[in-house]
Amino acid sequence: MAIVGASLAGLSAARALRSQGYDGRLVILGEEAHRPYDRPPLSKEFLAGEMPESALALETDDEALDAHWMLGARAVGLDRSDRAIRLSDGGTVRADGVVVATGAAARTLPAGGGLAGVHVLRTLDDARALREDLARGGTLVVVGGGFIGAEVASTARALGLEVTVVSATPTPLAGPLGPGMSGLVSTLHADHGVRLLCGTGVRGLSGGDRVEAVLLEDGRRLAADTVVVGVGARPCVEWLEGSGVALEDGVRCDAGGGTSVPGVVAVGDCAAWYDPAVGAHRRVEHWTGALERAAAAVTTLLSGGASAPEPVRAPYFWSDQYGVRLQFAGYSAEADRVTIEEGAADDRSFLAVSWRADRPVAVLGVNRARPFMRWRRRLATEAVQRAGSF
Repeated sequence: MAIVGASLAGLSAARALRSQGYDGRLVILGEEAHRPYDRPPLSKEFLAGEMPESALALETDDEALDAHWMLGARAVGLDRSDRAIRLSDGGTVRADGVVVATGAAARTLPAGGGLAGVHVLRTLDDARALREDLARGGTLVVVGGGFIGAEVASTARALGLEVTVVSATPTPLAGPLGPGMSGLVSTLHADHGVRLLCGTGVRGLSGGDRVEAVLLEDGRRLAADTVVVGVGARPCVEWLEGSGVALEDGVRCDAGGGTSVPGVVAVGDCAAWYDPAVGAHRRVEHWTGALERAAAAVTTLLSGGASAPEPVRAPYFWSDQYGVRLQFAGYSAEADRVTIEEGAADDRSFLAVSWRADRPVAVLGVNRARPFMRWRRRLATEAVQRAGSF
């Protein structure tokens, strides 16, 4: 078996292969030179200098996967006839089964990317470089209103930088949380002295060798010593073009991670699984998705696709910003109203539920861990019931 991708999804698949009884040769290929590491702390504790690199390791000291690791190996193609993975150095790895876990890469701005001081944050090397620049102090401009940008803004503000967040959407986090819920949490930025500019895009960056300013589409110019671009990610699936593996905003998978090519499954940020609860394919770019779905994909792989997968759980993710824990589960895009079931938004401690008619479709907890987990279980029950109607 070959796993292409050596981050959380790939490591989870390797563990699942061994726990489900596979005792043959196991090859794990990773484009980065690093062993699997935890990504969520990159924008928080590690970026702030509060966590050493050694604490990011995902493997335990007594891990016994008996795997052959090929790090620094980039896959550039797949031959479906014999499941041969072609590598950038001219090498080839052939396997009886393939797990695609190549993840996603940070999107960049179309202009100004060559300037020093401009960063994305996706990998350990990205975090190292950004941490070095934040230590310089000064002014930080975050382009993008997603979770990564918000967490970087929170970390940088705690380090003493002047921070501005620019979002093209009416409120930060409008995509994942929806307009109702995102409005409830957007005030966290202002609470902590972070300038928030919404509803405008970025026209470009200016500077000599190093960035000096962010140019907005409305004509404003924001001085910047450092810029972080957090405008989403694209699935790393171009290496599969021409392989016969169906691609559609990632690797198109069934409800168990199976692809259009027998003996090939996909998991993690690059995989668009079919979700029977909503009748559509969706990519889930979050830690729990990479962790939880690996076992199902391995079951599909080892059974030749014959086993019936368990229902996919609704997407779940968390974020730590300005000392506040945000937890979210579900699909906010389906909602027609939002209610606050516990607490109060002004207190920055509440639980909000998104509804479609009389059915909950998403839940947001802000410093409300215990009630959030109750509602998350309810969402899971609703999803199972809905899946039976498709």
